[in-house]
Amino acid sequence: MDKTSRRKAPAAPETAFAGSEKDLVEAARSWLRRLAGERRVSPLTLDAYGRDLRQFLQFLGERFEAPPNLALLTALKPADLRAFMARRRDEGVASRSLLRQLAALRSFARHLGREDLAKVGVFDKVRSPKVARSLPKALPAAKAREMAFGEGDGDDVRAPWILARDAAVLALLYGAGLRISEALAIRRGEAPTGAVDSLTIVGKGGKTRAVPAILPVRKAVEAYLEICPYSLDPNGPLFVGARGGQLSPRIIQLTVERLRGALGLPDSATPHALRHSFATHLLSRGGDLRSIQELLGHASLSTTQIYTSIDKTRLFEAYRAAHPRAQT
Repeated sequence: MDKTSRRKAPAAPETAFAGSEKDLVEAARSWLRRLAGERRVSPLTLDAYGRDLRQFLQFLGERFEAPPNLALLTALKPADLRAFMARRRDEGVASRSLLRQLAALRSFARHLGREDLAKVGVFDKVRSPKVARSLPKALPAAKAREMAFGEGDGDDVRAPWILARDAAVLALLYGAGLRISEALAIRRGEAPTGAVDSLTIVGKGGKTRAVPAILPVRKAVEAYLEICPYSLDPNGPLFVGARGGQLSPRIIQLTVERLRGALGLPDSATPHALRHSFATHLLSRGGDLRSIQELLGHASLSTTQIYTSIDKTRLFEAYRAAHPRAQT
């Protein structure tokens, strides 16, 4: 049985759409079930989308002083949606969060049309807010290697096997470009050790990709397994917590916070920054964008192209720092 067939779709949350009429409530719940089943969105995204729709319906109930229903959605005007966006702005919601909320509402509108429940065209008539695209914060190569493959904080008093475990996770983030969730989803039977020099990863949207496990990564995983006090089930998680259960991402985040202090790194040095560093450093060493896209599991090449901006930025910074003409 392959990894994708073992992966269960998250259950749709029992989101309460209080104040809406029954037809709309049933449509909302069927939409969330579809997202959880067919689309296989993450539980966090599912919760966020349900919350986004609930907030919009609550706003409509207040605006029209009546329980929202499918007929009301069909009759909505651009001014109604702009009023909702203005309300959210007044509540301190940033452009990026508002953009995600509109994406959720558009997804729900498409679901209504697909199921022949209602035709809601208002979302196509209002322009989405612009979001300033910030560059991912990659670490200098030496600092990334030190964080992922170094000895860590010598003052850390935690058990040696826990230090080895965290080091193995960080090695996977930088050495294979994984997200935390992807590293912690690896099963014991899939551990990259010995001659196993690749991993099959299930990323966002259930998309499967193969990533190489370079020698330093394999050695870090082997060092952890050698002293791990638990007998790990081949079908269970590779990385476990202090009590033998599933390791929480928060533990790795705290480990990186300790390393930031020990290595003198800025707050931007997060676990995800190691993944950004993986891509940036590959590109600076001549890696092609298409290969990096496949290694990262990006659905679109345009997502990967942002790393070319980082590479250009570093080139200009190096020029300004070293070229005598740049000082005049």
